[in-house]
Amino acid sequence: MFVTRRIICFFVVKLVFMIETMGIQVTRAGVSKLHDVNFENLPFGRYFTDHMLEADFENGEWKSAEIKPYQPLLLEPSTAALHYGQSIFEGIKAYKDQNGQAQIFRPYDNLKRFNISAQRMEMPAVPDELFIEGMKQLIALDHNWIPAKPDYSLYIRPLLFATDALIGVKPSESFKFLILLCPTGPYYSAPMRIYVEEKYSRAAPGGVGFAKNAGNYAGAMYPTVLAKKQGYDQVLWTDAFEHKWLQEVGTMNVFFVFGNLAVTPSLEEETILAGVTRDSVVSLLQEMGLAVEERKIHIDEVTHAYREGKLTEVFGTGTAATISPIKELRYKDFDMHFDVASWKIAPGIKRRLTDIREGRVADTHGWMLKI
Repeated sequence: MFVTRRIICFFVVKLVFMIETMGIQVTRAGVSKLHDVNFENLPFGRYFTDHMLEADFENGEWKSAEIKPYQPLLLEPSTAALHYGQSIFEGIKAYKDQNGQAQIFRPYDNLKRFNISAQRMEMPAVPDELFIEGMKQLIALDHNWIPAKPDYSLYIRPLLFATDALIGVKPSESFKFLILLCPTGPYYSAPMRIYVEEKYSRAAPGGVGFAKNAGNYAGAMYPTVLAKKQGYDQVLWTDAFEHKWLQEVGTMNVFFVFGNLAVTPSLEEETILAGVTRDSVVSLLQEMGLAVEERKIHIDEVTHAYREGKLTEVFGTGTAATISPIKELRYKDFDMHFDVASWKIAPGIKRRLTDIREGRVADTHGWMLKI
C-alpha cells in the first residue's frame, strides 16, 4: 500500500508539476505531442508545442499568469475583440546554437514594438517580466521542439486581445495575453512574383499601419487573393493617395538594391511596420559596405532604374520570411524580371543572419537572448 501511494504521488507530481517563478505558475502537459509531428514537413503555423502562456489583465493589473498545456480557450460570444478588432500580436523566432542551446532573436525589440501597438490600440502595456521571462520559461519547457535544420526555427506568437463581454464601441477594460509556439519551416519556399497594388490601400498617414494589429492583416486578404488569382504571391502596397509611393510587400518590408545602394521605404509616415528583421538587415548591409537609404521611394524610380539596368535586386524581409527574393515585379502592364540565381546581396545577408541566429559567428550586435 505504501509503495502504491508513492507511485501514485510520483505520477501526479509528474503530470501536474507546478512552480512559482517570476509569478508565473507552470503546469506541465502529461503527454507530449512532439513525436506526432513530422519535422521533415512543417507548414508555417500549423503545429503547436505542448504548452502555452496565458495571463489576464483585469481591474488595472496583470494576474493569473500561467504556463499550461496548449488547449482551446473558452470565450463569451460577446467578447469585444471578436466584434471590434482590439487585438495585436508579434512574431519572434528562437533557434538552437551549435551547442544545442536555445536562443531568441531580438525579443526586447519585439516587446517594444508590441507595446507601441498596444498604445495605439488603447490596450495595456505588457511588462518585461511577463513578456520576456514568460517567453523564456515557455521555450525552456518546450526547447525540444526547436528544429535543428537550415531555414527552420521555433516561431513565437505573443497575442493580446480585448475580453470584455460587452457589445459596445469603447476600449475594453479586460484583456488576455497569450504566447504560442510552433516549429516551422520556410515561409516562402521559392522566389516571389509580386503585383504592385494600385486600387486597394493597406495604410494611410494617421492610421494604424505601424501597429501590428489584426485588422491590418484582415484588410489585406482580399487584394492578395485577387493578386494570387493572377499568379502572383503577394502585393506591393502603395500610398493611399497617389498609389505611387511604395510601402510594404505583403507581410514584409521591402529593399531595392541599385548597385552599391540599398533603399527601403521610410518609417516616418507611420504607414509601415518597423520590422525587426528590417532593422537588422540595414545594419548588415552597411557592414557589407553598401550605402543604405531609408526614404520615400516612387514606383517610377524603380521602373526607370530597371530599364537602365541599375536595379539589381529586390527582396522582402520579415520575421516569418526572413529574406525573400523577388523574381518578378509587375506594375500596370510592365514586368520586371530578375535573375535571382546571380544575386550576391540578398543571399549574403540571409547567410549572415542565419549564422548569427544559429551561433556559427559571433553575435557582435547582442541580438541573441540565450535561454
